[in-house]
Amino acid sequence: MSADRIVFDNVSRFYGDVLGVNRVNLTIPPGVTSLVGPNGSGKTTLMNLMTGLIRPTRGTIRVLGIPPDRPEELMLKLGYCAQYDACPRGLTGRQFLYSFLRVQGYGDAEAGELTRGALERVNMTEAADRKVAGYSKGMRQRIRLALALAHDPPVVVLDEPLNGLDPMARAETIALFREWGRQGRYVIVSSHILHEVDRISDQVIMLSYGYVVAEGQIQGVRSEVKEQPVQVLVRCDRPQMLASRLFQLNHLVEAKIHEESRSLLVRTRDADGLYLMLNKVVTEDGLDIESVAPADDDVHSVYQYLIRPEGSTA
Repeated sequence: MSADRIVFDNVSRFYGDVLGVNRVNLTIPPGVTSLVGPNGSGKTTLMNLMTGLIRPTRGTIRVLGIPPDRPEELMLKLGYCAQYDACPRGLTGRQFLYSFLRVQGYGDAEAGELTRGALERVNMTEAADRKVAGYSKGMRQRIRLALALAHDPPVVVLDEPLNGLDPMARAETIALFREWGRQGRYVIVSSHILHEVDRISDQVIMLSYGYVVAEGQIQGVRSEVKEQPVQVLVRCDRPQMLASRLFQLNHLVEAKIHEESRSLLVRTRDADGLYLMLNKVVTEDGLDIESVAPADDDVHSVYQYLIRPEGSTA
């Protein structure tokens, strides 16, 4: 078991006869890793196993070499922000964080300093001395994020951490996650908002019905979906002419013209063959191409390929 990775070795978890996750083998490196999948796919179960809140039915887990059944060691290395709001409404935000740190064993001065730092990171300093009962949903979410990072852990596990945040707070929080990843932390995020997953992630883990169906950097995951056509968006001056030439290719699946944007959306089973044909049309027919870009090199498209065919929804 690697001491500098989060490792799942043949891990399964059953709730009676109900499958949580099954035969999970993962090695998670530093950076931002997003867990992607519909409700019931196993994202929260995977996080609860990682944090020691539940035990595997079989298999082993190590978080930087520490098994989750040693919580005193694990909690020094790991911060957790659960999906559900359970903040004590009678305390102020500052009291909430400070009390948590004191329970963890920090002294008065150190707990106070760590509390101030965590509040600053999530922009809650001005509201720190108001009672949690008076916080908005977004403010409660931010104070829970502060709780996860207050003791400066190398591993941060965040279950739907953007819920309830307004657009500006979401942007600030995403920037914070990216910064943690660049610092070498292990940031594990679950989310069903796929365009935000694209902005956040260094790598993704896709789950469906308790199984890991794909993992890795999204470009690498997409390259493994061999049976699915690649989509390419071509912006050019004569999309109709280009479409007529491309239909000569036996690997072409579809070509859709978008008149207003002067573009052609092409689906092909051979991207290299498509690019060779584009070069030929440019040289032989004088086609003026503005841009050529993959149209499905993102989490949303791969999610559709791997999960939605099974009947699930985000």
